Amino acid sequence: MSDKFDTLKYEVGALLYSPANTDKLLRQIISQRITPPYSAALCLEDSVGDSAVEEAESFLLATLLKINLISQSTDKYLPKIFIRVRCPEQALSLYKRAGSSFTVVSGFVLPKYTLSNADAYNNAVREINKSCDRPVYMMPILESPDILSLATRISVLSQLKEKIAEMGDLVLNIRVGGNDFCSAFGLRRNTDQTIYDIGVINSCLTDILNIFAQDYVVSAPVWEYFDTGMSDAWKKGLKKELKLDRLNGFIGKTAIHPSQVAVINKGLRVTLSDYKDALSILEWSSDSSGVEKSQTLGRMNEVKCHTKWALKTAALASAYGIIEDKTSEMKKTVDLVSVIG
Repeated sequence: MSDKFDTLKYEVGALLYSPANTDKLLRQIISQRITPPYSAALCLEDSVGDSAVEEAESFLLATLLKINLISQSTDKYLPKIFIRVRCPEQALSLYKRAGSSFTVVSGFVLPKYTLSNADAYNNAVREINKSCDRPVYMMPILESPDILSLATRISVLSQLKEKIAEMGDLVLNIRVGGNDFCSAFGLRRNTDQTIYDIGVINSCLTDILNIFAQDYVVSAPVWEYFDTGMSDAWKKGLKKELKLDRLNGFIGKTAIHPSQVAVINKGLRVTLSDYKDALSILEWSSDSSGVEKSQTLGRMNEVKCHTKWALKTAALASAYGIIEDKTSEMKKTVDLVSVIG
């Protein structure tokens, strides 16, 4: 994969879902109330009733036209925009009907991507890219029952990886439908719990990461709670889950409310100590040694083991910024004491 794409796939970050039959996203873009960066998905699937799909499609096309006009006439921040479709045929239809307004769309979110529809989804994305003068990306969502079932999971995931690999650099992220998995068992986490506390779901997420995360950016499941002005328990819970997302290998997260975006972005920032170590590894100059002491305290950097981590860390720092951490603050204190002494 190219360096440009490697950076781009980390920039999806917080993907804010918005029903395609409302003007919520348009109003957010006009008001600039959401602190960037973020991405957005206009949803035609679960958030739109079956009887309202045709109307939602027309509303979506009108929204794209207005966003396109905004992009040409102002310097407002414009998120990467994706369309979450219901089926492959809908993706092709919307692409053709959108005309020049499609220039503001980065790609499609493909729900319930599994073996029964993977070829059709892939073919639709190929057809769109044949007539488009820029890449139109896809982000498949792994959320079908045959993935959740332990009896079929590894076989299905392995076959899906082969299907996804056929699309090469057009695959921007792999996404995971945590709520669909929880729904199958009738389970739901509270604000003081994380999705990793649910054993059967944790097992499934671990297997998805095991098969996909070495080669793709895999985005974490949605957090259901958001700001209502009554309590900050939703934020504490989200921060806790974001730490576990990063630790386990997820990068980015689906958002269902604008208040979640800033929290997700903060969770994607890189600590100063990690950033310094990443640069040290990527700028390695020694031919005689493959290991050296961290610029911070008490950590070993090994170029062969940590280069992939360093590349990911540098990409996240570029997209979301750098924050001070306890380790770097401690080093400042030690340095000051050394100077005084």
